[in-house]
Amino acid sequence: MNFKGGSGKTTTSAHLAQYLALHGYRVLAIDLDPQASLSALFGHQPELDVGPNETLYGAIRYDDKRRPIAEVVRATYIPDLHIVPGNLELMEFEHDTPRALLRKAPGDTLFFARVGQAIAQAQNLYDVVVIDCPPQLGYLTLSALTAATSVLVTIHPQMLDVMSMSQFLMMTGDLLDEVAKAGASTTYDFMKYVITRFEPSDGPQNQMVAFLRSIFAEHVLIHPMLKSTAISDAGITNQTLFEVDRHQFTRATYDRALESMNNVNAEIEGFIRKAWGRAE
Repeated sequence: MNFKGGSGKTTTSAHLAQYLALHGYRVLAIDLDPQASLSALFGHQPELDVGPNETLYGAIRYDDKRRPIAEVVRATYIPDLHIVPGNLELMEFEHDTPRALLRKAPGDTLFFARVGQAIAQAQNLYDVVVIDCPPQLGYLTLSALTAATSVLVTIHPQMLDVMSMSQFLMMTGDLLDEVAKAGASTTYDFMKYVITRFEPSDGPQNQMVAFLRSIFAEHVLIHPMLKSTAISDAGITNQTLFEVDRHQFTRATYDRALESMNNVNAEIEGFIRKAWGRAE
């Protein structure tokens, strides 16, 4: 999550979900972004392949058209990796929630618990659920944060991005305090900052990374995700590093990007296993 566009949320989510699935985990990826870039990367074009009530909105909506999450889960071309696709329909949740709060009926689930409630219907089928949040701090993001057991904040090491993230964190903290008063759980196994689009030869970026480490210490991942043409070029054809043909690039460029991506994901996998009590 982060509400700064271009911080690498979708790229991070897609590669993490695929990495975990390729390493034997049962993974569910949920696209909560109305722009639905994660869905497109996984072969589900939002405006063509995703119809009405076929996003997570179908499982968290407030009316009698709500359906079980199992009915909106789709397979991907990677075994043990499933996806709940997104499209512009997800914005309806942002519009419906204020009305639902005004007319709340006894026993009705408040907005912040609805994503978690939907995931709980299928939680025994998966080891890890990866949620790609929208670049805004709305009801969808707050509901995802309440459902989450861990949080990854992607951050591009530039001053404007760091300043934006600072505002985002302050707003998020205030809002989570409010939903906690209403009974939401906001305790996480870990919260980590993922440095994205990092250029090692860029002096100011190195200074910014050092600054972030001085503030957040061990909460910043050791391994940054390097900026690479291999990642951006693969995205042109809706592919990830795990799918694109190595021969399309200079071998050193591809290998460097893949090593960086694997290091980031292996580090995150380590935190997941530690949270499960399986550090070995």
